[in-house]
Amino acid sequence: MRALELKSVRKSYDGVVAVDNLSLAISRGSIYGLLGPNGAGKTTALRIIVGILMPDEGAVRIFGEPFERRHLKTIGYLPEERGLYRKAKVVELLLYLGELKGVPRTTVQGRIVELAERLGIGAALTRRIEELSKGMEQKIHLIAAMINDPQLLILDEPFTGLDPLNSALVVELLVELKRVGRTILFSSHRMDRVEKLCDEICLINRGTSVLEGTVPELKARFGGRRVRVVYRGEAPFPNHNGSIESRTNGADTVELRIRPDADAQEVLRTLAASATIISYETVEPSLEEIFIEVVGT
Repeated sequence: MRALELKSVRKSYDGVVAVDNLSLAISRGSIYGLLGPNGAGKTTALRIIVGILMPDEGAVRIFGEPFERRHLKTIGYLPEERGLYRKAKVVELLLYLGELKGVPRTTVQGRIVELAERLGIGAALTRRIEELSKGMEQKIHLIAAMINDPQLLILDEPFTGLDPLNSALVVELLVELKRVGRTILFSSHRMDRVEKLCDEICLINRGTSVLEGTVPELKARFGGRRVRVVYRGEAPFPNHNGSIESRTNGADTVELRIRPDADAQEVLRTLAASATIISYETVEPSLEEIFIEVVGT
């Protein structure tokens, strides 16, 4: 059974299409990344999933059932636009938010302590929100999203305001949630985090899906066009028949991007005629490079 399905979802505002015929299928117990440039429709899609917005067309299914308000008890949501009561004490605010979600007070108390310790902010529970750094506030938002121990956790830019150390703490927590069978969908501009965390991704642009699959599948699809050459001697490396699109020079190394229709072996023979080749290997593209290539076309 899928944890979440979007089927041909469409949403527009005053004639401007924000999400256009978007379909997703997310397996239970997986981490799924929703990527795209600013204004691509990611936040609109997430708001539709949690019922903040209603689609003009299409359907949302949660754990095999058409979305209803009762499903919110099994969902945790971190919105793009953050907002906490500035004068409230952290623990009092989290208790209040947990009770709003229908979680017994004693259960909420235990969850608050557990999550605060996992995220390294146990000492901040008695402080007021206005006394916290932006990074600490982000952690409070994350705790609020997870306070009901959701089966489906939806996070809009969860690493905003977090330094590398605290980002790593969040990553560890998400991996642990996946291990115990929770499903996580998040949007992010942090391609390094997406690449390490996600089982599958969907890249959307102008409201529609332009690329979807596992990270290894996508890398294999876009791989083979970059090569790293280690050489000895002078190496002008002529661009034989325009086969080389670009190059990045280093000390006794050069990275080349070759045309999709170029013959890699012919490129190697051309290079070997100019210098002594020590090694010649393909370079796996990063998710960021794939993102730029797809969105830039």
